Amino acid sequence: MASTSQPLRGKTACKKIFWAVFPHACFILSLVVYAFLGALMFSHIEGNREVSLSGDYRKFLQNLMNLARNLSDNMTENEKLFSEEISKLFNTADQTWFINPEERWTFFGSLFFCCTVFTTVGYGNTYPVTRLGKYLCILYALFGIPLMFLVLTDMGDILATVLSKSYNEFRKLQSKILASKLCSGFTCSKRNELKSRAHSKIVINEPLTIMEVLKSQSGMKGRPVRYRNVELFEMLVARENEQTQPARNKSMERWSSCPELTREKRMSRVIENFDKIGKELEKLDVPIVLMVLVIFVYISCAAAILPKWESQMDFQEAFYFCFITLTTIGFGDTKLEHPKFFLFFSLYLIIGMEIVFIAFKLGQDRLIVLYKKVISFCAEKNMPSKKVYPK
Repeated sequence: MASTSQPLRGKTACKKIFWAVFPHACFILSLVVYAFLGALMFSHIEGNREVSLSGDYRKFLQNLMNLARNLSDNMTENEKLFSEEISKLFNTADQTWFINPEERWTFFGSLFFCCTVFTTVGYGNTYPVTRLGKYLCILYALFGIPLMFLVLTDMGDILATVLSKSYNEFRKLQSKILASKLCSGFTCSKRNELKSRAHSKIVINEPLTIMEVLKSQSGMKGRPVRYRNVELFEMLVARENEQTQPARNKSMERWSSCPELTREKRMSRVIENFDKIGKELEKLDVPIVLMVLVIFVYISCAAAILPKWESQMDFQEAFYFCFITLTTIGFGDTKLEHPKFFLFFSLYLIIGMEIVFIAFKLGQDRLIVLYKKVISFCAEKNMPSKKVYPK
């Protein structure tokens, strides 16, 4: 029997883990599928578009030829004027005139574009040109951005739980170290004795009625009424706990004996997991300085790795690029030369946006507390002073 019960316990444990991880995996998988479908759609629409020579493009080429002829006539006198005119001319040029759509809108390039859309980064170097692509980009962003925020909130709960537990364990360890240094042998033994007395509880072996409890405690008549009521209350609580305990065991046996009820209970727990999204993030309470330190270390690690495949970036430029990306500012002044590596960078981006989101949430809570203090202080200052009238 022991050999058969162990595989059953292992299966039930695996099922519990699966149903606990299922909501989180569902969100992440849906985001990945959404990104791949968007990449296929935009690569087909924007990559196969026909490049037509517009009138503006022909006018640009004509002006460029005229400037080149003027420069060739007199090189020394018109060199400064040519540089000013050529800069003005190229400012009016469209970027799409010099880009091959098939090279820009490959599958990986389109996937890079989709990630910049639903993460709201928007570097600006890749954007749809066709009218159909622009309309589909609007629809894609309308559904993709809420999905991305849902993934951020869900993963934010996991990171908030990890951070809060780590911080609480660190505080407990710190308090234990301080207590071991400050506590001497005599005080520790005295404190342990007081704790053992304080935690001693009255145990009732058999459930008693209220009248039996009152009749059995004849020795308490001489005590003060306050202490007598406290001990009677503890006895009644212990009796109530003993009566409710078997009911819980029976309910557990009922759930385990009926597979239909077990399935319904499991599904209700999964639904409760969906309803609890964002609750852990609201309960997070760690110092804002710790979050700033975590962000700095997180960005520094990526800034040290990113120049390995981006040859034009150094540590400072990569640090700037990571910060602009994680905060979803996305100026577009610093660009990636190899969008394929952005697939590996996307996981870093999502986790980093989680950390920045948590830091912004903590900063928002601190600002609210600060505003409350300032408003209460100003209200106290503006309150009229009480006049004391003579008797």
